Amino acid sequence: MWSNIPFDLLANIFSFLSPDSLARAMSTCRNWHTFAEYTASPETSRRHHPAWFVALPARSRSLSCYVHNPIEDNWHLLSLSFVPNLARPIATLGGLIVFRHTSATVLQLAICNPFTSQLKQLPKLQNARTNPAVGVVEYGPFFSFRIYVAGGMSEAPRGGASYETTVEMYDSRSDAWKIIGSMPVEFAVRLTVWTPNESVCANGVLYWMTSARAYSIMGFEIGTNKWRELGVPMGDRLEFAALVPRNKKLTLVGGTSGGEAFIWELSEGHNWCVIEKVPCELATLLGGKGSWGSTKCVGIDGAVCLYRDLGTGMVVWREVVEKGRWEWFWVKGCCSMRGKEVENFPIKGLLLHPNLAPSFLLSV
Repeated sequence: MWSNIPFDLLANIFSFLSPDSLARAMSTCRNWHTFAEYTASPETSRRHHPAWFVALPARSRSLSCYVHNPIEDNWHLLSLSFVPNLARPIATLGGLIVFRHTSATVLQLAICNPFTSQLKQLPKLQNARTNPAVGVVEYGPFFSFRIYVAGGMSEAPRGGASYETTVEMYDSRSDAWKIIGSMPVEFAVRLTVWTPNESVCANGVLYWMTSARAYSIMGFEIGTNKWRELGVPMGDRLEFAALVPRNKKLTLVGGTSGGEAFIWELSEGHNWCVIEKVPCELATLLGGKGSWGSTKCVGIDGAVCLYRDLGTGMVVWREVVEKGRWEWFWVKGCCSMRGKEVENFPIKGLLLHPNLAPSFLLSV
């Protein structure tokens, strides 16, 4: 019967399978492998399935990572031995991870798919720079993307070092970097010294959060190459603060010492509005309410996750499409796998939609 079903119809049926079920279907026969590969795109996964949580060691410990499947509510161990000099992850692109090498002083980026073991080293920047801010933007109907690099330190002509005041952009379609503009030196200093690599793009603007209290936000308008600065609600009182995307809008998550954690959304006129509060019972499980200092946050369209380490557990605020609303969930940490205890350690968390199809973006 299955062999008589038209290709498009069978592909549509396969699109409702979760990534792990899709992987099993791909191993059934050659035809099913073709069907599954056709539907195993980031766009398909985002329509039907929640994002998976990827936990990488915050400090290089091993060439592996732990992945949580929200559909089966279980953890998997993935080998990253194909990635040389495993480094700090910066962002996700569909089912891909963008990271920078820690073995090099100047910025050197690479992209990998942890599920298909594909890897691509990006070309060197035109201006070698250390510790710049990095932003990633998807565009177009065929999963194209651009990477923006701003600030950082560069070697001065007569020795020493100076702040880099140019902005460079990498385009996946041309596979090349180019300088697209300049920036005020004071913005370059703050992006270099006080800004982690993580960024959020909303309404054509790339945003970075400064890590120094009081928190503030730096914005780069992609269309005009102009810079802006935004204040942060309760910026001098927050123990942790993070920017996340939600429904294409800029969203801020933060918690105060001994207090509650809130979620704000940036509205028109650059005003912040509280849209949600972390439930007290979940905050207690995470270890908040008393102190939010070691709390981290990561987001993707459709989900926001608060976490600390591999074993503690996570608080997730997720869009439940079939119910037409967002709901809170508690996800148990990874303490054991297949009956064996897993050592707890600090992690860097990412949210992504697994992509099982070989990516042309990673072809050499």
